[in-house]
Amino acid sequence: MFGNDWDQVLEEELKKPYFIHLQQWLNQEYEEHVVYPPRECVYEALRLTSHQNTRVVILGQDPYHGQGQAHGLSFSVRPGVRIPPSLRNIYKELSSDLSIPVPHTGTLTPWAEQGVLLLNNVLTVREGAAGSHQGKGWESFTDTVIQALNARQNPLVFILWGSHAQRKGSSIDNTRHEVIKSVHPSPLSARRGFFGSRPFSATNRFLEHHGQVPIQWNI
Repeated sequence: MFGNDWDQVLEEELKKPYFIHLQQWLNQEYEEHVVYPPRECVYEALRLTSHQNTRVVILGQDPYHGQGQAHGLSFSVRPGVRIPPSLRNIYKELSSDLSIPVPHTGTLTPWAEQGVLLLNNVLTVREGAAGSHQGKGWESFTDTVIQALNARQNPLVFILWGSHAQRKGSSIDNTRHEVIKSVHPSPLSARRGFFGSRPFSATNRFLEHHGQVPIQWNI
């Protein structure tokens, strides 16, 4: 299903009644409505970033619900798509933090390929209807993903932007892992503590301190 070690890590989860019911419900949703991301991209984050290779987790909420945007990675959009406001603010902070040029693409695949798991809380959404697939089972599935990473002995960085992500990550063992928190990069909140939070350099310092290769954040 994922093509890497997540197949073994999540094997029992995929057999649970709630997950089977979720897949059946999704089949109907994709038949009757326009749903994002495309079906083949729903698990893109887990396919690109294996359990063993994950070094950083950036938690998002829902996929983008506009046409052609979502492709299975939190905050990321397909190549050629206009960069959304929250991602634009992430790029501003990235440039300020690490003195690198602001990227011209909103596609974060290069981060995922280096071990940055770009995981949304809910993995699908109906077109034009933010939050429409909440409460259907995805939250339990992504909780299990987070707990599987939390249980690892080698330390990770969890980046939690906004109260929703911070609630989702409240059980992470911060004696072993690094938990970086700030307000959400949304234009509504970014100036209340996201700008100037320097999460990218903090992530790399932690990784290097634990003998890991830093993330090349430039795209």
